Amino acid sequence: MTDRLPPLTALRAFDAAARHMSFARAAEELNVTPAALSFQIKSLEDHLGAPLFRRLNRAVELTEAGRALAPGAADGFQTLAAAWRAAQRLQDNQTLTVTAGPAFTAKWLAPRLYEFAQSHPEVELRFSASLRMMDFGRDAIDVAIRFGYGPDPGLYSVPLAEEWVTPVMTPELAARYRDAQSLTTAPLIFDDSISFLSPPCDWTAWFRAMGIDFTPTHGPRFSQSDHAVDAALAGVGVVLGRRALVVKDIAEERLIAPYGVALSTGARFRFLCPEGTETRPQVKAFRDWILSEIDKTAAITDALTVLAVSEYAQ
Repeated sequence: MTDRLPPLTALRAFDAAARHMSFARAAEELNVTPAALSFQIKSLEDHLGAPLFRRLNRAVELTEAGRALAPGAADGFQTLAAAWRAAQRLQDNQTLTVTAGPAFTAKWLAPRLYEFAQSHPEVELRFSASLRMMDFGRDAIDVAIRFGYGPDPGLYSVPLAEEWVTPVMTPELAARYRDAQSLTTAPLIFDDSISFLSPPCDWTAWFRAMGIDFTPTHGPRFSQSDHAVDAALAGVGVVLGRRALVVKDIAEERLIAPYGVALSTGARFRFLCPEGTETRPQVKAFRDWILSEIDKTAAITDALTVLAVSEYAQ
């Protein structure tokens, strides 16, 4: 018995047949005749010295050797396909595929994309608004924007601006609730998307930072931050707005942050890409553009007193 690998075409034929459990459907996938596919599998069995399939009446099933080979063959072709796509992407300096959470996409990226498109007409942007863990190779992703604590081993990671929360509301509500104490009677909106933060960065902690012993329990609750911000924009109530999601609305006076005190979450949005790809022209251009856009609203943070939430959380 030799360790020399069999021909790739024979392994590919086996992989397709094992996935479909049908020589006919496997041949159709590979665009070959059933006879050609059967010949490739027979040559693989001759190479191994054992059958991989039991040929039944109008059906096939894997032998013990076939069951041992099938998972590795499937993983191998998936890995090879991902590596090939990654190599192809490195030759493409025009397309940029970005994944970010739905809230960041809706509230930060989408309202600003016109400026990036104007500055970089050569870059074709593609977006995947998702919170699921992405595999850069398998999912053909160039850049990910993710919120949390990190670390990000094996990735090029740039922490973006310090992330804080502060009460924001429409100008009409700001005229009604002029100081922090008055907020104890205001309709408060709860953003449950950051309930994973430790210590909690919530209404109770913010009131404690203001010297007010108040734990609100009633009010609409949202699992998505952008929905909570939209409710505040509609005048439903007051939300603890996250910096990245409300700075544009504050800058353009759709929302008011009247009390001057924010809590630092300790977590940050991070710009992520595989190590070594950060110098690709479209990746570098997108990173530099994000950082320059953040600088445009830095004055809003400068106008706040930002406190560490750890000093006020329960």
